[in-house]
Amino acid sequence: MELQQIGLGHPRIKQVLDIQRNAAPNPRRLFVAEGLWAHNLVLETGAPVETFFWCPEAIYSDEARTRSVEIAARAVRAYRVSPKTMERLAERDRPDGLLSIAQLPQWHPDDLTFGADALVLVADAVEIPGNLGTLIRSLDACAADCLVLTNRRTRLTHPKVLKGSQGMCLTVPSIEFDDVSDAVGWLRRNGFAVYLADTDDAKPYRSVDYHGRVAFVVGSERYGVSKGWYEPDFTRVAVPMLGRADSLNVSVSASILLYEARAQQRGW
Repeated sequence: MELQQIGLGHPRIKQVLDIQRNAAPNPRRLFVAEGLWAHNLVLETGAPVETFFWCPEAIYSDEARTRSVEIAARAVRAYRVSPKTMERLAERDRPDGLLSIAQLPQWHPDDLTFGADALVLVADAVEIPGNLGTLIRSLDACAADCLVLTNRRTRLTHPKVLKGSQGMCLTVPSIEFDDVSDAVGWLRRNGFAVYLADTDDAKPYRSVDYHGRVAFVVGSERYGVSKGWYEPDFTRVAVPMLGRADSLNVSVSASILLYEARAQQRGW
């Protein structure tokens, strides 16, 4: 391919670094895709590609050569970069000469529809990007319907969210509410029974009937579920702690709850 070559001083290079560092507002939900695996997912899901960076000297496979042509054809703009520039941009080893700025899908709360046994996870003030990514991966694994974010502390576009979710942040619907009360209202309008993951005054998680539309709320790694979620007096559920530790990692807890609900709903 005959593409214009750019260096580290180019504004598009700075844009990549800003996205990786979460250093600037990102209302369009742009993220950085690196390597063959990520670009295969971008093509598979039809994610819009804003800028493609190509380093032919760093390509190690015939498949990557084929994908580079396909991605360049889809991108709004495409550039060639040197191995030194690609090394500066890439956060993973050997990205196979492929790096892009792409866009996560946008979902709107009113556009989502749910079946009789829908399953939703609310991530309230989750702070660690890797945990948020793992939550999304668990949602995909148990065929959950949606991720809801409240009191957001980390962006879905964070590189560790993409990595932790194995790219499922491109396919699992996600919506965000500025106020907990708006999220509560939306869940109620859609007929969800809401359960808070908490250890205080909670029922054992396996003692609850999860048939019908179910939403679990998990909270911050440090502070748990925020106060606003307790005002509607939702049921609290807990995973029993049989050892010396007083809690599980938020992504582990969520996975246990989600799979228990799915097991009941589908009669496993």
